[in-house]
Formats: sequence, structure tokens, C-alpha cells
Amino acid sequence: MPDAIAATPAQVDAACRAAAAAFPALRDARDSRAAVLDGAADGLAALGDRLLDIAARETGLAIPRLAAERDRTVRTLRVFAGIVREGSWVEAAIDSAQPARLPARRPDLRRMLRPLGPVAVFGASNFPLAYGTAGGDTASALAAGCPVVVKGHPLHPETGAAVAAAVRRAIRDAGLPEGAFAELPAAGERERDVGRELVLHPAISAVGFTGSFAGGTALAALAASRPVPVPVFAEMGSVNPVFLLPGALERDAESLAERLFASVHAAAGQQCTKPGLIFLARGGGAERFTRTIAALAEASRPQAMLAPRLREAFLDRIAKVRAAPGVSVLARGAAGEPLQETLILGAEAADLHRTPTLWDECFGPSALLVRCDDARAMLDMAARIPGSLAAAIFAIEPDAAAASALTSILAGCVGRLVHDGVTTGVEVASATVHGGPFPATNQPHSSAVGPTAMVRWCRPVCQQDAPDGLLPPELRRPNPLGIARRVDGVVTTAPA
Repeated sequence: MPDAIAATPAQVDAACRAAAAAFPALRDARDSRAAVLDGAADGLAALGDRLLDIAARETGLAIPRLAAERDRTVRTLRVFAGIVREGSWVEAAIDSAQPARLPARRPDLRRMLRPLGPVAVFGASNFPLAYGTAGGDTASALAAGCPVVVKGHPLHPETGAAVAAAVRRAIRDAGLPEGAFAELPAAGERERDVGRELVLHPAISAVGFTGSFAGGTALAALAASRPVPVPVFAEMGSVNPVFLLPGALERDAESLAERLFASVHAAAGQQCTKPGLIFLARGGGAERFTRTIAALAEASRPQAMLAPRLREAFLDRIAKVRAAPGVSVLARGAAGEPLQETLILGAEAADLHRTPTLWDECFGPSALLVRCDDARAMLDMAARIPGSLAAAIFAIEPDAAAASALTSILAGCVGRLVHDGVTTGVEVASATVHGGPFPATNQPHSSAVGPTAMVRWCRPVCQQDAPDGLLPPELRRPNPLGIARRVDGVVTTAPA
């Protein structure tokens, strides 16, 4: 890894000012924005194995995992390009004037989403591509018409630099101002200063963050302290609970253990949707499940974590969990310093009632199996789940009543509820929600994945009785772009 470097205050200021200057051009150039996103996708794909080799060296993540992440990032960029061209994402709506209405005339009202302005993006340590320099936050902000200034991640600076070069080329090729995108190196003693200067800069209109609870809440507080506060969309910690109902557990104990161990063990447990708490009803199925997952853990090889500081934080967190009354180590994989083995811990439901810290995220290769007396006890546990990105329920027909009750409870505390599947793996699709109530995120109404991620970087603006020449194309009559919009309560794409 190269010597730690960071942008100077002057460089941070210059990047933010350039982003503000580029905003009008990016905001008003729909086709050019789509071209940038397609061009960035082409550029990432063209980097080929060289990008994967760099990312693997910097993060310790396996090449196949990084290849899948690169392909997802390329796909995400192309998805957003298509959404920009199609146009209906702006939620255009027209309520025509009613001059004869009594007792008062109704004015002509036209509304759509408009981009906020430059966005500061803080990428994730554990997904250097999908949540990195050209990841979901950057792609959705550019798609919405917002220039982006990325705080480069200190754990994979070369990866970020290679991706940033591809995005800059796409900006130039589309004929847009270079200030529409920038990445600022941020490492060493000035790492936090760069982030602080970005959030406080008056040109920045919103912030996207993926990382720790402490980091996300600190940035949100900082943004709220500005003379003109700006929104922060922070994805933070998540326990992602899994509920194994008695029927499913009795029938499929061994296969469920295999699926869940793979989900816990993958990428050294460094995924924001990793199962952290696994609830199972006491009985023969639970015993077989526990034996199987313990055997898989003991046979597993240690893995490199993203950075020594993340491993130290994981070990500190594990020490706190193990010190809690009632918690035991059920199995651990082979050790191999400085690599990290996978741990499977066990506790009773009553232990979680007594020890609040057991409900907190443990970022790394571990899971806590929580034994419950019956399905009713599992419902009691579900009612206490902190806000999470995802949860999973495994059930068969005899479990239907309990599964229905669990679904009702968990829908109130997670963003995505998976049935008969693991919580890891997030599809980029219109219906996807990658968010959740606090502390998983600080904005539970938003999603960081999928087309709705664009809405975060916008606000609705209404124009009343505006002359046609002062309206954006999306709100004019007739419909010059042919996009879907709501006209007098009816969704139409026809000229209106």
C-alpha cells in the first residue's frame, strides 16, 4: 500500500466548489448523465482482472467475490442509466387549472423531483466496488443530477483511484464539466479531517455514508450542526436476525446449518447483511442444527479481515459477548495469526433479556445461536429486535401461524424480510429495500440499493401557473419526452 496521503483543505474546497459549478450542467443534461453512467460501466468492465488484482491485494477479499461485486457495480450503473433515460423516476404530476371552480379558481400545479446539489459520498470498507467510488451512492446521485465528491477509503486507495479514473473519463467523454465528479484521497492523520471538511462545506447538499454506527451518527450530527443543515443517509450496524421455526428445523436441520454457516463465514463475516443472531426452538432439530454448524465451523479455515483495526474491533466485541452471563463458545475454526477464525456462540433467550449488549452487531465471522423454549418465545425475541437491514424466517406448513405472527412483528423493524433464504445477497431491483429503522440506518424511509436510491438526492418542487417556457420538459404539455406522469390523477404517457 502506498504511503498514506490525504487531500489538503485547499483541495477539498476546490473539489466542492467545482462540483457546485458543474451542478447546472449535470442537472439539465439528462442524456449526458445516462451516457456518463454507461461510460463508467464500460470503463469498470474494461479494467478487467487488473482491478480485481488490486482490490484483492488491498482488501484480502477473494477474486471470485470481487468479480461478482464488480459485475454488480457495472450492472447497477447500467440500470441507473436506463432509469435516467426512461424518466418517470422524477414522479412528475400535473393538476390542471380549473378556472370555473367555485368558490375559488384552482391554479395549475405541476410537481416533480429536483436534484439537491453536490453530494459527498463515504464508501464502505467491506465492499470496495459496490459501495465504493462508483458504487450505489455515487451512481444514484449522478443519475439524479447531483455532482459527487467521494472521500476515498483509506483501506483500498488504489482500487478507488482506478475506478475514479474510469468515471472521470466517462464525464469527459459525455462533455460534462470535470467538477461533476471527484475523489479525494483520505488517509493518515487527515483522514477524518477530509470527511469533516466535506460535510461542513457549504457547497455540499447531502451526504451518503456506509460504515459503522459511530461514524454514521457522528456525520449526521455534524451535518445537523451546519448553519444550513443537510441530510445524511447513513447505513450503519445491523444484527440481521434469522428465525428457524420448529417444523423447518426438524425437517431440514442439516441443510439449514450449511446454508447459514456459508452466509456467516463468507468474506470473513464482513457483510452488512450477515446473520448475527440465529433463533431456534429447542428440540431434536435444534440439536442436529447445532452439531452441524459447529462441525462446519471447526473444519473452516481462518480468513484475512479487511484491516488489523477491524480485526481488533471484532476481537474486542467478541470478548464482550463471551463475558456476558450464559454465553458459551460452541465451536471455532482453525486459528492462524493474523487471520481470523470463525466462531459460533450459544446462549439462551433469557440471557438476551438480561444483557442488552448481545443485541448489538458483531462485524466479523461469528454468529450467536439463541435457544428458545418454543415458537412463542421466538415471537417474544422478535419483538425486541433492534432496527435491522434484513431478517429471515425459515418455515414450513405446520409453522404457518408462527410464521405469520413473526412476519407481522419483523415488518416493523427491518427493511427486507427474507422467507426461506439467507439475508446476505442484495439484488439490485426496483422492489429492493436496503435500509431499515435506526440503528441500521438513520433514514428508515430510504433505500441505498435500487432505483429508489435516487430519491434520496432530490426534493419535490411545485410550479404554480407557470408559463410553458419556464417548465422543465417533464412537466410540459404536450408530453415531449413521452415519460410516464400523473395528469389530473391519471398515469399516462400520452401527450397531454
